[in-house]
Amino acid sequence: MPLLHPATWSGNINIGGWTAASGGTGAVTEPATGDTLERIGHADADDVARAARTAARAQPGWARLPYTERAAVLRRAGDLFLAKADEIQEWLIREGGSVRGKAAFETSTAAQECYEAAALASQPAGEVLRSAEPRLSMARRVPAGVVGVIAPFNVPLILAIRSVAPALALGNAVVLKPDPRTAVGGGVTIMRVFEEAGLPEGVLGLVPGGAEAGEALVADPRVRVVSFTGSTAAGRKVGAAAAHHLKRAHLELGGNSALIVLPDADLERAASIAAWGSFFHQGQVCMTTGRHLVHESIAAEYTERLVAKAEQLPVGDPAKDPVALGPVIDAGQRDKIHRMVRASVEGGATVAAGGTYEDLFYRPTVLTGVTDSSPAYTEEVFGPVAPVRVFGDVDEAVSLATDGPYGLSLGILTRDVMRGLALAERIPTGLVHINDQTVNDEAVAPFGGVAGSGTGARFGGAANLDAFTETRWITLRGEAAQYPF
Repeated sequence: MPLLHPATWSGNINIGGWTAASGGTGAVTEPATGDTLERIGHADADDVARAARTAARAQPGWARLPYTERAAVLRRAGDLFLAKADEIQEWLIREGGSVRGKAAFETSTAAQECYEAAALASQPAGEVLRSAEPRLSMARRVPAGVVGVIAPFNVPLILAIRSVAPALALGNAVVLKPDPRTAVGGGVTIMRVFEEAGLPEGVLGLVPGGAEAGEALVADPRVRVVSFTGSTAAGRKVGAAAAHHLKRAHLELGGNSALIVLPDADLERAASIAAWGSFFHQGQVCMTTGRHLVHESIAAEYTERLVAKAEQLPVGDPAKDPVALGPVIDAGQRDKIHRMVRASVEGGATVAAGGTYEDLFYRPTVLTGVTDSSPAYTEEVFGPVAPVRVFGDVDEAVSLATDGPYGLSLGILTRDVMRGLALAERIPTGLVHINDQTVNDEAVAPFGGVAGSGTGARFGGAANLDAFTETRWITLRGEAAQYPF
């Protein structure tokens, strides 16, 4: 039977095994066609409580296993992501509107996340501390316990597995709540892979659902760490709720990332870099290039080249045709994109390319003449829109790039890489890419934004050790201590 055969999971959630959800079921819809592909269980607050309870019971036994056994499960999971890549990618394409290249990137990255997490299991468990007392003093990393992972629709597999895999490797149990719109690619896939990889029952739970399920997961006292990826508005609520319950929340939020194009940039490559940064996955990526800041001496030619790219990119059903852009996730997202484009035009911006749609297929769009009052320039669009703004000198570029609430990713195009690095030092962001666009990700690299884009680099590499463990101070004396009373 295929890994993702619906007979296993159709209409269900997973709480120590596949079971009916108290919250009922919802349709798994293909945005390109509107067809219902399957149905998935929708968890309510009671389901989340059951999942957290099950995870809390299973976690101590999982943590007591030798680290070699936990690492072996993670390695087998990585192998499965590769072995079943074609099957998984079909779901990512049909359920999420991914083009084939993007779906392939998700499966290969998911495998790499598992392999990197397997290596975490053998990392030092702490350190020996100096002490002025006659005792052995140690700081020891221990699992946090139960980790709640809330993942979004846009890159559903990567944005879930990058928390699930390291949390499991370090001895935690996990309750995963994927977005119900992509609950197969970002939830069922991970659940089935780890079932096949030999993860003990109950260590990973799957509770697709909406706001009620997310609120219950954050509030549950058995969940000690929350890893949330989503919008800044939702992240503020998650952070506030987690603080109220005195638990850690790792927040990877929205962005409106700038690409600064200096006058010495290679314009032929710049246009390609820029188009990819704004139009990859229909612009539905937190790191999408949302602001093109271009020096006045090259702005006209840059815009002309970018428009030419936008106009020749094919848009359509990625399950049927080799397109560059697929559909946006749903009508609500499409309408939000179009409102922001139209409001920007009404405020004086000009549509140089695109600005139209058919069903859920939004044309790659280039806007010129944008200002601080243009919504498509100042806000996160989460759509295939490239606003171009001109600057006169580096100080103005810095001012424009730092203006706004976000601080996720930054791209700088220049032949003078040291100049680019010096420029980046003046702009607070979590990620910087010199001579590249803003959408980049690697399992070995720390990932996260600042300000309205999140609470810093909490994912990737050694950052996972801090994210998913607690530090415990331990001392040992050879004889019982003596005190004056």
